[in-house]
Amino acid sequence: MGFYHPLDEKLEQIDDRLSELTLMLKDKQRSNPEQVFFDTQEFLQIMNVSKRTAQYWRDSGLIGYCQIGYKIYYRLSDILQLLDQNFKAPINGK
Repeated sequence: MGFYHPLDEKLEQIDDRLSELTLMLKDKQRSNPEQVFFDTQEFLQIMNVSKRTAQYWRDSGLIGYCQIGYKIYYRLSDILQLLDQNFKAPINGK
């Protein structure tokens, strides 16, 4: 029986989100991230954030988006870029 690490739980959550994203991508059946768009509800689920947080990220320029009328869409490539820009490598390779 090993020790419980909070990091393990976070990694599991990230893995779950990536699995969800993979399933959504397969549903969209497109391979080019520039052509895959998610609506607000899908974006909120993928990133596990509130509507207010998504609004703040848009207003502050953290995430690119497209608005048509009242509907907002996010490009997969913009989501991946946001995650890459905020990626923190683990200390000591753990």
